[in-house]
Amino acid sequence: MTMAPPGSAAWPAAMIVWGPGFRSTVHAHHCVQLVLTLRGRVRARRGPGRRWIRGGAVLVRPDAEHEVEAPGDRVLIGFIDAESELGRTLAARTCGDIAAVPLREVSRWRAALGASLTGARVERWARGLLLPHRRPVALHPGVERVLAHLRARLEVPREDSLRALAGIAGLSHSRFMHVFTESMGVPLRPYVRWLRLQQAACELIDGATVSQAAHRAGFADAAHLTRTFRRMLGTTPSDLSLRRRMAAGAA
Repeated sequence: MTMAPPGSAAWPAAMIVWGPGFRSTVHAHHCVQLVLTLRGRVRARRGPGRRWIRGGAVLVRPDAEHEVEAPGDRVLIGFIDAESELGRTLAARTCGDIAAVPLREVSRWRAALGASLTGARVERWARGLLLPHRRPVALHPGVERVLAHLRARLEVPREDSLRALAGIAGLSHSRFMHVFTESMGVPLRPYVRWLRLQQAACELIDGATVSQAAHRAGFADAAHLTRTFRRMLGTTPSDLSLRRRMAAGAA
């Protein structure tokens, strides 16, 4: 069986990656984590000697120490900012630090994602099944201008002030913050942080070095990117690059 090639999908204040199975040591990160295997089961626990939580998918609360074993050739991992609407929704349904997702829901997720993971399928799954009750919100023209501005300046480490961004949106400071959060499902600062993380991860998956990824995503240097990766994702850019090379070699 050929391993699924690695890939990633961007979501406001979230990053979803997929590829071959993995095993992690005990770690923690400041986001909600979702691990889903398209076949078989994944298991997670708080650490050695603790009880394993098993299922087709598991959810892990922010900052909870855990280790994960996800064998198989098709595993999806979601890292979701705890401040985002999606993060709050997933954390609220997690009893304890680690929880298995009900089998019926896992079956629906697997059917929606299909046998071969693609960015389009992952995005439809996230929109339709992870936040099924959220009514689509039309982007305010001012928010659209700010998003275009941020993406065009992603390589610039210094972030624009809220006052400057509100000016680009043509809104007052308080109105801009409200409209942005309502439109994107997450406040501005976490959104910008995750935008940079997503860009760096995509660069790494495409074969960039850690230094190249850091520069292209607007981090001060490779060390800054590594610190942010470790805090938010519980891993390092080098680990992601290694997993990409291993998956490419296996395929």
